[in-house]
Amino acid sequence: MNVKRTRERVCNRLDKRLREQTSKACENLAWLKKSIHPYFFTTMEKENEALEALAYNLHRLGVEKRITLVDREDSLIVAYGDQPGTLYNSLSSLGNREISYAEISHSNELIPGVGVSLEVQRFEFKKLTAAQMCDCETPHIPVSIRRPIFKTQRESKPDTDFKRFRRVLDMFWINNEEYIRHSPPQRAARAVWLYMQGTDHRGLYIDAEPASYDHPGEETRVLFAVGNPPATGFIAQVIEALYRLNLGVRRAYCLDIHTGRHSYFIATFYVSTHEGPPVHESIERFSQLRRELHNTQVLNADGKIYERMVKRGKMTGETATLTNAMVAFCHTNLAHNEPDRYDLAEVERVFLTNRPVALKLVDLFSLRFAPRKSLEDPAVRKEAYDKALAYLELLIDNYNTGHRHIDEVRRKVFKTALLLVTHTLKSNFYVIDKHALAFRLDPSYLAELGEELISDLPTDKPFRITFFFGRHSAGYHVGFSDIARGGWRSILCRNFDDFLSNATTLLREVFVLAHTQHLKNKDIYEGGSKLAMVLDISDLAFPEEEVQRLYKAQFGLINAFLDIYVTKDGKPVSPLVIDYYGEDEPIELGPDENMHDEMIEFVAQLSEERGYILGKGIISSKVVGINHKEYGVTSLGVITCAEIVMLSMGIDMHSDVFSVKITGGPNGDVAGNAMKLLIERCPKVQIKLLIDGSGVLYDPEGLDLEELGSL
Repeated sequence: MNVKRTRERVCNRLDKRLREQTSKACENLAWLKKSIHPYFFTTMEKENEALEALAYNLHRLGVEKRITLVDREDSLIVAYGDQPGTLYNSLSSLGNREISYAEISHSNELIPGVGVSLEVQRFEFKKLTAAQMCDCETPHIPVSIRRPIFKTQRESKPDTDFKRFRRVLDMFWINNEEYIRHSPPQRAARAVWLYMQGTDHRGLYIDAEPASYDHPGEETRVLFAVGNPPATGFIAQVIEALYRLNLGVRRAYCLDIHTGRHSYFIATFYVSTHEGPPVHESIERFSQLRRELHNTQVLNADGKIYERMVKRGKMTGETATLTNAMVAFCHTNLAHNEPDRYDLAEVERVFLTNRPVALKLVDLFSLRFAPRKSLEDPAVRKEAYDKALAYLELLIDNYNTGHRHIDEVRRKVFKTALLLVTHTLKSNFYVIDKHALAFRLDPSYLAELGEELISDLPTDKPFRITFFFGRHSAGYHVGFSDIARGGWRSILCRNFDDFLSNATTLLREVFVLAHTQHLKNKDIYEGGSKLAMVLDISDLAFPEEEVQRLYKAQFGLINAFLDIYVTKDGKPVSPLVIDYYGEDEPIELGPDENMHDEMIEFVAQLSEERGYILGKGIISSKVVGINHKEYGVTSLGVITCAEIVMLSMGIDMHSDVFSVKITGGPNGDVAGNAMKLLIERCPKVQIKLLIDGSGVLYDPEGLDLEELGSL
């Protein structure tokens, strides 16, 4: 073999191909220049390597599935030949990477010789933490950048609060300076304004408008803002919802903005319809879009029902959400007394393997509660509902696979789901801008479950039961009289075993606590109640993320609560809530486990804003009012009772030696204040034992009172 001759032949061939490549790259660049939106080059101005790679390799998209233009630790840019699902699949492949910025661009023409249009996907992974955000000083945005943004905002929306606009623009600059620096003024102004709309609309805002007023029928600009979105996978879920509505995403700009306390998802999608009128020209299309995008707040994209039903086109997003709620309701009602027979996985499997029955249950719920024009006449609604109910009852009674044990379990689960439909008196399911679901139930459904399933509950019948369901949470409010008060407890579950265990016993725990509160409240006009929510945070790694999810879940629950309980003359204020109860319901909440001062004040303010019958009186322990912890009101009665009982036994707690064991730690409202009162009033007390969730403290001689007092 002549090595030198081979070398010359190979190098000559490569030289020729490189010259051809350079010529082809110039042709590709010319095509890009005329075939893709000018904004693409504006936002990609600093990505020279990516643009060069795109120009050199564009024609290869005929044979390559995708071309990676940039793959760094903090960014990824890829090019595809546009095919259905490429964007969704790409987002899904990112797994748990938290996206701080996403940009999607399409060409207006087909790639020469390839036969498909170009799709460029750009992702950045540079999220700020709350601590980083709080450490930042007020930025100095160059006048050459700030002034055009303000100018375009004044021209388009002159009634803007520009002091607030400036503060928000500064926050955007801190979060993503490059986005503001390289975006056209119109886009930067729109993103800032969209954030402001999101905060003004309680963390959820959607709108649609013509993308170009010169060519209004070509594309629709969809604006979407969400407070405290899921940390991962949310963009993929939103894109999947758009695909389900047969909308093609032509361009998209998605930002994650951290305020120092909360995060916000700010997105602008440019979509086109595959058939029919554009979104902004069709009331029905826009209504569908709003429902599906709002539903992303409640529908968990990590769940099996989403994976097997929604993604495969077997259920809509809203149907899946109601099905998930039915799963949670059936599990929490059946498992507290028979946890092995009705575990969560088994209950979920019942719905997954029997989609026709699940769909019939959803249809029946719709006939009872959907605010449809065709069902405005109560007689028409009742006739349609009764007919569907009779059919479904027969279907469930005759359910038979030939496997007795399986059939018994599944019939019981279906009948329990049916109780949710037949005994719900009002629900916010058809309220569009919701973050969680609420179902106000007639408590008589418990008796229909059967004695064997409720034998572990107190025999007294509650006055009302309200079931709540969220993306990562479920909860109950149980009240034993019309006017009732009691605390709101949020149970954080840091691993799935904890979540499963707490969800299994949730209803029983709330029921018993509410009943106990009712007995404690015998000398005041309010009866007893309790609200408890279990929250799955097992997939979160940092305390900051846990707090955000907690606030999101509590925010969703209290809004769902107000959706159904804000009434006027006994009827819900919202026209989207159909009510079979018809009376005002004064329910008082108090702070309990994991209820922070910030949320207490928010609940009071929101209640007043939305016109609840009790106004700020919905919750106690506000800054204005009697703070339970500060004044020890939840402990004073306990200690006073102990003083009376001990005195009847010949022991004066104020002067005699006595010992006490306490379940609860120094940080809790009741136990903490009880210890404080004992230390203040009883100089010879011996607190020998503390038992709390975090551990046990024991001293047979009595704990050091001075040290305990400091705790």
